[in-house]
Amino acid sequence: MKKLVSVLTWILLIVWALLVLFPFYWMLLTSFKSYGAYNAEFIPRFIMTDPTLDNYREAFQGVPLLKYLWNTLFFTLCTTALMMIISVLAAFAFARLRFPGSDLLFLLLLSLMMIPAELVVITTFVTLTDLGLRNSFPGLILPSVASVFYIYLLKENFEQIPDSLYYAAKVDGTSDLKYLLRVLCPMCRPTLMTITILKIIECWNAYIWPRLITDDPRYYLVSNGIQELRENGFGRENIPAMMAALVVVSLPLIILFLVFRDRIMEGVARGGLKG
Repeated sequence: MKKLVSVLTWILLIVWALLVLFPFYWMLLTSFKSYGAYNAEFIPRFIMTDPTLDNYREAFQGVPLLKYLWNTLFFTLCTTALMMIISVLAAFAFARLRFPGSDLLFLLLLSLMMIPAELVVITTFVTLTDLGLRNSFPGLILPSVASVFYIYLLKENFEQIPDSLYYAAKVDGTSDLKYLLRVLCPMCRPTLMTITILKIIECWNAYIWPRLITDDPRYYLVSNGIQELRENGFGRENIPAMMAALVVVSLPLIILFLVFRDRIMEGVARGGLKG
């Protein structure tokens, strides 16, 4: 009976993996099809017969994809760095510092997670436009530098560290900032790495806000570039070139996840445990 359950489990996992991986396979397959061959297919072909690299050349020549990749890298690194600084300091304050109203303030902060992000997009857009930050990197970056979920995750992780370490450090004359940087952060490194990687993925895949806040090509991210490629066909959408651009854009994230997948799982697991 156990063997049968094990076999059925593996079959379900394999089927599920194929369903998850199929869109990536279709993206890669389409990126090697010529524009004419793709549009001539009345029935999709799932096997590559005549691969071509023309779509990858079109991806870099049709739009300044390298420029968009650089903009995306700059946006991702700046946003992630600022978010980590804010989240670490806020989580430490709620986890270790005791001040009047801290519990109520944290409860109000958590309540923000109940508000859908779409409800504040218009308000944020109007505010940044009034401040003259539209079509600028600060306008792209500032709305994403704070995350209630990451603050909560770090707070729970910091609270797992025994209070005795904090009191011992205070007796030795260690400042709160030095204790945070030399004790808490090294001990919570898996969670910090997980948050960093997840934020990088989130920023790299950002679409709605960059599409809304900028219409200047100087500040376009890869999401805007892919949308441009989509309309570069000869009267029709250039899907193969768009898929080639998607392969180029997705490759860094796939490599990042494969390299740090164990760290991500470890950090999420530690963040969800108490004691």
